[in-house]
Amino acid sequence: MSIRRFNIRVYAIIFNGDDVLLADESINDFAFTKFPGGGVELGEGIMDALKRELMEEGEIELKSAEHFYTTDFLQVSAFKPDEQIVSVYYKVNADVNWKSKASDQSIPGKKHLLNLYFLPLEKVMVDDLTFPIDQHVLKLLKSSNE
Repeated sequence: MSIRRFNIRVYAIIFNGDDVLLADESINDFAFTKFPGGGVELGEGIMDALKRELMEEGEIELKSAEHFYTTDFLQVSAFKPDEQIVSVYYKVNADVNWKSKASDQSIPGKKHLLNLYFLPLEKVMVDDLTFPIDQHVLKLLKSSNE
């Protein structure tokens, strides 16, 4: 199948000391681990999408954000093989006053469970993250923190 459209995604890299925020998600029967964030909706700016995603996922209010990385290689969607993923990552400054937060974001016909939690960056391994773009970003984060 050929690529028919782009899927623009935006993600937050949030630190609490040396700990980085990760998200374990399960949509229907597909479980994955990633950085918090998600899709940019039509008619929405990237920063507006980031603010919305953080509020939806963890009631996190974005204070400031600095661009960290944008996908620079072809990545096909794990969910829709006719879509190319373009992900934008920001290092985000936000007040997060919890260590972990679980929520049920299900809608009719789509079971969606989410658990946000902090882990020491040094303990997060590339294989802990499901998607190739997140794995690449983790490598960049670790090399920039050395």
